[in-house]
Amino acid sequence: MTLRITTLAERPEFAATLWNMESSWQEFMLNDPIADFYYGICARTYADYVLVADSEDEPGRLAARACMVPFAADGLPDDGWDGAIRRAWLGREGGTTPDRISALEITVRRDLLGTGLSPLMVAAMREHAAKQGFDELVAPVRPNQKHLEPHTPMAEYAFRTRPDGLPHDAWLRVHVRAGGKIVKVAPRSMVVSGTLAEWRGWTGEPFDRTGTIEVPGALSPVHCVVEQDYAVYVEPNVWVSHPLS
Repeated sequence: MTLRITTLAERPEFAATLWNMESSWQEFMLNDPIADFYYGICARTYADYVLVADSEDEPGRLAARACMVPFAADGLPDDGWDGAIRRAWLGREGGTTPDRISALEITVRRDLLGTGLSPLMVAAMREHAAKQGFDELVAPVRPNQKHLEPHTPMAEYAFRTRPDGLPHDAWLRVHVRAGGKIVKVAPRSMVVSGTLAEWRGWTGEPFDRTGTIEVPGALSPVHCVVEQDYAVYVEPNVWVSHPLS
Protein backbone atom coordinates (compact mmCIF):
# COMPACT_ATOMS: atom_id res chain seq x y z
CA MET A 1 0.00 0.00 0.00
CA THR A 2 1.32 3.43 -0.97
CA LEU A 3 0.43 6.07 1.58
CA ARG A 4 0.11 9.80 1.09
CA ILE A 5 0.96 11.40 4.45
CA THR A 6 0.42 15.12 5.00
CA THR A 7 -0.54 17.42 7.84
CA LEU A 8 -4.16 18.15 8.64
CA ALA A 9 -3.36 21.80 7.92
CA GLU A 10 -2.49 20.80 4.35
CA ARG A 11 -5.60 18.66 3.97
CA PRO A 12 -8.29 20.24 6.17
CA GLU A 13 -11.00 18.19 4.47
CA PHE A 14 -10.05 15.35 6.83
CA ALA A 15 -11.02 17.38 9.91
CA ALA A 16 -14.69 16.38 9.70
CA THR A 17 -13.92 12.66 9.78
CA LEU A 18 -10.71 12.65 11.82
CA TRP A 19 -12.30 10.95 14.84
CA ASN A 20 -14.82 8.83 12.94
CA MET A 21 -12.28 6.31 11.70
CA GLU A 22 -12.93 2.80 13.01
CA SER A 23 -10.23 2.01 15.54
CA SER A 24 -9.37 -0.48 18.25
CA TRP A 25 -9.57 2.00 21.15
CA GLN A 26 -11.62 0.81 24.12
CA GLU A 27 -14.55 3.07 25.03
CA PHE A 28 -13.27 3.84 28.53
CA MET A 29 -10.09 5.26 26.97
CA LEU A 30 -12.18 7.92 25.26
CA ASN A 31 -13.44 9.21 28.60
CA ASP A 32 -10.20 10.69 29.86
CA PRO A 33 -11.16 14.38 30.37
CA ILE A 34 -7.83 15.51 28.91
CA ALA A 35 -8.56 13.45 25.80
CA ASP A 36 -11.99 15.10 25.59
CA PHE A 37 -10.30 18.49 25.73
CA TYR A 38 -7.60 17.67 23.17
CA TYR A 39 -9.87 16.08 20.59
CA GLY A 40 -12.19 19.07 20.80
CA ILE A 41 -9.51 21.62 19.91
CA CYS A 42 -7.05 19.55 17.93
CA ALA A 43 -8.22 20.27 14.39
CA ARG A 44 -8.24 24.04 14.78
CA THR A 45 -5.33 24.48 17.22
CA TYR A 46 -2.81 21.77 16.36
CA ALA A 47 -3.55 21.04 12.69
CA ASP A 48 0.15 21.52 11.84
CA TYR A 49 0.96 18.68 14.25
CA VAL A 50 -1.60 16.14 13.08
CA LEU A 51 -0.61 13.79 10.27
CA VAL A 52 -3.27 12.22 8.09
CA ALA A 53 -2.74 9.37 5.66
CA ASP A 54 -4.74 7.94 2.80
CA SER A 55 -3.77 5.43 0.12
CA GLU A 56 -3.66 5.52 -3.65
CA ASP A 57 -6.25 2.73 -3.63
CA GLU A 58 -8.71 4.73 -1.51
CA PRO A 59 -7.93 8.43 -1.98
CA GLY A 60 -9.78 10.65 0.43
CA ARG A 61 -10.51 7.88 2.93
CA LEU A 62 -8.51 8.14 6.11
CA ALA A 63 -6.19 5.17 6.62
CA ALA A 64 -4.28 6.41 9.67
CA ARG A 65 -3.68 9.47 11.78
CA ALA A 66 -0.85 10.56 14.04
CA CYS A 67 -1.04 13.35 16.61
CA MET A 68 1.69 15.44 18.24
CA VAL A 69 1.90 18.52 20.47
CA PRO A 70 4.80 20.88 21.17
CA PHE A 71 5.29 21.73 24.84
CA ALA A 72 7.81 22.93 27.41
CA ALA A 73 8.84 20.87 30.42
CA ASP A 74 11.74 20.27 32.73
CA GLY A 75 12.34 16.62 31.92
CA LEU A 76 9.75 14.03 30.99
CA PRO A 77 6.69 14.42 33.23
CA ASP A 78 5.25 11.56 35.28
CA ASP A 79 1.79 12.45 34.02
CA GLY A 80 2.83 11.49 30.48
CA TRP A 81 0.02 11.79 27.93
CA ASP A 82 -2.23 13.99 30.03
CA GLY A 83 0.72 16.10 31.09
CA ALA A 84 2.03 16.73 27.59
CA ILE A 85 -1.38 17.96 26.43
CA ARG A 86 -1.93 20.14 29.48
CA ARG A 87 1.53 21.69 29.26
CA ALA A 88 1.12 22.29 25.54
CA TRP A 89 -2.13 24.20 26.03
CA LEU A 90 -1.02 26.17 29.10
CA GLY A 91 2.23 27.09 27.39
CA ARG A 92 0.41 28.20 24.26
CA GLU A 93 -1.97 30.38 26.28
CA GLY A 94 0.88 31.77 28.35
CA GLY A 95 3.17 32.49 25.43
CA THR A 96 5.84 29.96 26.47
CA THR A 97 8.11 28.73 23.69
CA PRO A 98 7.96 24.94 23.46
CA ASP A 99 11.30 23.18 23.80
CA ARG A 100 10.17 19.68 22.84
CA ILE A 101 7.50 17.84 20.92
CA SER A 102 5.56 14.80 22.03
CA ALA A 103 3.83 12.15 19.98
CA LEU A 104 0.37 11.43 21.39
CA GLU A 105 -1.04 8.63 19.30
CA ILE A 106 -0.91 6.70 16.09
CA THR A 107 -4.24 5.20 15.12
CA VAL A 108 -4.61 2.88 12.16
CA ARG A 109 -8.00 2.11 10.70
CA ARG A 110 -9.22 -1.17 12.15
CA ASP A 111 -9.32 -3.08 8.83
CA LEU A 112 -5.72 -2.05 8.11
CA LEU A 113 -4.21 -3.22 11.37
CA GLY A 114 -1.24 -5.51 10.82
CA THR A 115 -0.46 -4.18 7.34
CA GLY A 116 2.68 -2.30 8.34
CA LEU A 117 1.26 1.23 8.54
CA SER A 118 2.35 1.95 12.11
CA PRO A 119 6.13 2.02 11.39
CA LEU A 120 5.46 4.30 8.41
CA MET A 121 3.55 6.71 10.64
CA VAL A 122 6.32 6.66 13.28
CA ALA A 123 8.85 7.52 10.57
CA ALA A 124 6.59 10.31 9.31
CA MET A 125 6.27 11.75 12.82
CA ARG A 126 10.03 11.75 13.25
CA GLU A 127 10.50 13.48 9.90
CA HIS A 128 7.84 16.09 10.63
CA ALA A 129 9.20 16.85 14.11
CA ALA A 130 12.66 17.39 12.60
CA LYS A 131 11.21 19.72 9.95
CA GLN A 132 9.62 21.74 12.74
CA GLY A 133 13.08 22.32 14.20
CA PHE A 134 13.03 19.86 17.09
CA ASP A 135 16.03 17.65 17.75
CA GLU A 136 14.05 15.06 19.71
CA LEU A 137 10.62 13.51 19.51
CA VAL A 138 9.35 12.03 22.76
CA ALA A 139 6.38 9.72 23.16
CA PRO A 140 4.39 8.40 26.15
CA VAL A 141 3.96 5.01 24.53
CA ARG A 142 1.05 2.72 25.40
CA PRO A 143 2.49 -0.82 25.08
CA ASN A 144 -0.02 -2.78 23.05
CA GLN A 145 0.44 -6.14 24.80
CA LYS A 146 0.53 -4.89 28.39
CA HIS A 147 -3.22 -5.44 28.77
CA LEU A 148 -2.46 -9.17 28.81
CA GLU A 149 -0.56 -8.64 32.09
CA PRO A 150 -2.52 -5.97 33.98
CA HIS A 151 -0.94 -6.82 37.35
CA THR A 152 2.66 -6.71 36.12
CA PRO A 153 4.30 -3.41 37.17
CA MET A 154 5.04 -1.25 34.14
CA ALA A 155 8.56 -0.69 35.46
CA GLU A 156 9.15 -4.42 34.98
CA TYR A 157 7.23 -4.84 31.74
CA ALA A 158 8.67 -1.83 29.89
CA PHE A 159 12.27 -3.00 30.15
CA ARG A 160 11.66 -6.68 29.42
CA THR A 161 13.55 -7.81 26.33
CA ARG A 162 13.68 -10.75 23.95
CA PRO A 163 16.84 -12.80 23.35
CA ASP A 164 17.74 -10.47 20.47
CA GLY A 165 17.75 -7.49 22.85
CA LEU A 166 14.63 -5.84 21.44
CA PRO A 167 11.66 -5.05 23.72
CA HIS A 168 9.25 -7.85 24.55
CA ASP A 169 6.30 -5.61 23.65
CA ALA A 170 5.51 -5.31 19.95
CA TRP A 171 4.67 -1.58 19.97
CA LEU A 172 7.76 -0.72 21.97
CA ARG A 173 9.75 -2.75 19.42
CA VAL A 174 8.40 -0.57 16.60
CA HIS A 175 9.66 2.53 18.38
CA VAL A 176 13.07 1.06 19.18
CA ARG A 177 13.54 -0.20 15.63
CA ALA A 178 12.72 3.32 14.42
CA GLY A 179 15.55 4.74 16.54
CA GLY A 180 13.78 5.33 19.83
CA LYS A 181 15.15 4.63 23.30
CA ILE A 182 13.07 3.63 26.33
CA VAL A 183 13.74 6.22 29.03
CA LYS A 184 11.33 5.84 31.94
CA VAL A 185 7.81 5.00 33.01
CA ALA A 186 5.11 7.66 33.18
CA PRO A 187 3.19 6.14 36.14
CA ARG A 188 0.05 8.28 35.79
CA SER A 189 -0.07 9.02 32.10
CA MET A 190 -3.86 8.90 31.77
CA VAL A 191 -6.52 9.07 34.48
CA VAL A 192 -10.12 8.05 33.85
CA SER A 193 -12.67 8.30 36.64
CA GLY A 194 -16.39 7.70 36.65
CA THR A 195 -19.39 6.48 38.55
CA LEU A 196 -20.02 2.75 38.67
CA ALA A 197 -22.89 3.20 36.21
CA GLU A 198 -20.55 4.96 33.80
CA TRP A 199 -17.95 2.21 34.07
CA ARG A 200 -20.61 -0.44 33.50
CA GLY A 201 -21.67 1.40 30.36
CA TRP A 202 -18.10 1.79 29.11
CA THR A 203 -17.02 -1.79 29.73
CA GLY A 204 -20.00 -4.09 30.26
CA GLU A 205 -18.41 -5.23 33.53
CA PRO A 206 -20.57 -5.40 36.71
CA PHE A 207 -18.43 -3.17 38.98
CA ASP A 208 -20.24 -4.61 41.98
CA ARG A 209 -17.38 -5.06 44.45
CA THR A 210 -14.80 -2.86 46.10
CA GLY A 211 -11.25 -3.60 45.03
CA THR A 212 -9.26 -3.90 41.84
CA ILE A 213 -11.18 -4.83 38.70
CA GLU A 214 -9.61 -6.21 35.53
CA VAL A 215 -11.10 -4.56 32.45
CA PRO A 216 -10.46 -5.80 28.89
CA GLY A 217 -7.92 -3.53 27.20
CA ALA A 218 -6.75 -1.85 30.41
CA LEU A 219 -3.03 -1.87 31.15
CA SER A 220 -3.58 -2.00 34.89
CA PRO A 221 -6.55 -2.81 37.15
CA VAL A 222 -9.29 -0.27 37.78
CA HIS A 223 -9.74 0.78 41.42
CA CYS A 224 -13.40 0.43 42.40
CA VAL A 225 -15.05 1.76 45.59
CA VAL A 226 -18.65 0.59 45.68
CA GLU A 227 -19.46 2.45 48.92
CA GLN A 228 -18.54 5.78 47.30
CA ASP A 229 -19.92 4.95 43.83
CA TYR A 230 -16.79 5.59 41.82
CA ALA A 231 -13.97 3.80 40.05
CA VAL A 232 -10.64 5.21 38.85
CA TYR A 233 -8.25 3.95 36.21
CA VAL A 234 -4.67 5.21 36.31
CA GLU A 235 -2.76 4.13 33.23
CA PRO A 236 1.03 3.98 33.14
CA ASN A 237 2.79 4.60 29.84
CA VAL A 238 6.43 4.45 28.78
CA TRP A 239 8.42 7.49 27.75
CA VAL A 240 10.43 6.82 24.61
CA SER A 241 12.93 9.32 23.21
CA HIS A 242 13.61 9.57 19.48
CA PRO A 243 16.77 11.61 18.81
CA LEU A 244 16.42 13.38 15.46
CA SER A 245 19.94 14.57 14.83
